Amino acid sequence: MDMSLYLGLIGKLLVDCIYSWSRMFIALGISVIVSIILGIYIATSRKAEKLLLPVIDIFQTLPILAFFPIVIYVFVGYLPGYIGINAAVIFLIITSMIWNIIFGVYEAIKTIPAEFFEMSEMYGLTSMEKLKTIYLPAAAPRIVQQSILSWSIGLFYLVTSEIFSTGTAQYSVKYGIGAALASAAITSNITYYLTGIAMFVVFVIATRMLFFKPLEDYYSRYYKPQSNVNRYLNWRSIVKLPNRLFTRMQPAPKTNTPSREKTYPKGGVYISRTLPSKKSTDASSKKRAALLLIILIAAVTLVAYAFPTVIKDEAFVVESISFSFVRIWLVFVVILAISVPVSVYLIFISKNISRYIIAFQIIASIPSTILLPAIISTLRTYPHPAELTAIMVYFISGIWYLIFSAIGASKSMPFRIDEVKKVFGIRGLEAWKKIYIPAIIPGLITGAVTAIAAEWNVSIVAEYFVSGNSVTQVGIGIGKLLNLALNSNNLLLMLIGLINLSAMIILINTFLWKRLYRKATIVYR
Repeated sequence: MDMSLYLGLIGKLLVDCIYSWSRMFIALGISVIVSIILGIYIATSRKAEKLLLPVIDIFQTLPILAFFPIVIYVFVGYLPGYIGINAAVIFLIITSMIWNIIFGVYEAIKTIPAEFFEMSEMYGLTSMEKLKTIYLPAAAPRIVQQSILSWSIGLFYLVTSEIFSTGTAQYSVKYGIGAALASAAITSNITYYLTGIAMFVVFVIATRMLFFKPLEDYYSRYYKPQSNVNRYLNWRSIVKLPNRLFTRMQPAPKTNTPSREKTYPKGGVYISRTLPSKKSTDASSKKRAALLLIILIAAVTLVAYAFPTVIKDEAFVVESISFSFVRIWLVFVVILAISVPVSVYLIFISKNISRYIIAFQIIASIPSTILLPAIISTLRTYPHPAELTAIMVYFISGIWYLIFSAIGASKSMPFRIDEVKKVFGIRGLEAWKKIYIPAIIPGLITGAVTAIAAEWNVSIVAEYFVSGNSVTQVGIGIGKLLNLALNSNNLLLMLIGLINLSAMIILINTFLWKRLYRKATIVYR
């Protein structure tokens, strides 16, 4: 290729990346603002907590295809031309980013010591003063952590967001790296495609190093779980009390408190907090799951009554979910077998964990949707290429959740591994069996929940992918079903598929993962 043409190509891809990154930052900003409002509201209102948390849990399990009809009929239908398409793209990116940031804000607010709220009430702080001096400082570190993950998720759905369709109607942005790479894959322009991926990676690295890393480094100074979880909350900025008030605060005296009553050190002040009983927690989870299941069954029954053909569609949906279920869980077993030794090595053995984490975060930010044409081309000569492609996409999409979650959980361990090994003289395989693996199990379970949910979400890409005039698709699967239902404008079949998918994920999370996590946390007691 002529050098002037190549430079022109680089210039066009640079413009495409700038447009895509602008949409990403707008979507991230809106997601953070909405998450702060909703997260604080849910964490401070019991009614909102009971009502909205299950709803948000359902929304985060829905594939991005579920929002295509909304953006087409609302944004494209009511906003003029290119403005409507850009608004639709930003909204689709938001639907992939916002949910885990909301949960991050919610968790941060729920862990604020009760003394902060008691003092704020004592000194009559207004809602805005509480927001400025309590809620935002407490939530900021979690927002940064969750935003890094949300950014990676948003990049994964960038191609799907910049080119969306329903039925015969297809919409695409004029400038965007996702649309550009999809176009290069369709036209088989290898130079364009490889240069686009290189430009994409450069922007990923620059965003990581120049935007997220400074924020992460700033707030990591305040995240010291072994000493004081809430040091980033400034007591004096809340109540403006003299220093002598804090010197009068003595550790709580030891009393024969009930087994469910525990004290936690908070910067020299011991806070007594009553934990909810295990039976009440189990009952609450089961009631919430039962309520959601009843609602979903009622919805299916209502639709079945109105549309008799729904029984046949329901059978097809259940069969499709069953095939996808087998694929996803087989891949998860492989992911677990790889992520356990990798996580143990990074956390307990490696001396350069920070370098590995940065490298892994950069690699994890490169979505498999961008690499799909290359993956398909590589696996084309192997037996069952469509199944292998789906397995590869599932693997890339799920493994990082387990590794990063295990690393994150290791920061909260109330003991030092090297000290435990030294005191008890544990080495080799015994250390793996009695220390390493039990220590990372809670993090692995948390990562497994998000990894499985992510794999269900990417089924729409893994099981059905269009590149030019060719289609790479598995024989049967829920991802393929949702794509075909959307392409044929069969919104009823799509709705049935989404209802079944949501019900299955809710049941698995409630009756499998939550129980496993509760049992796994015993290792910290």
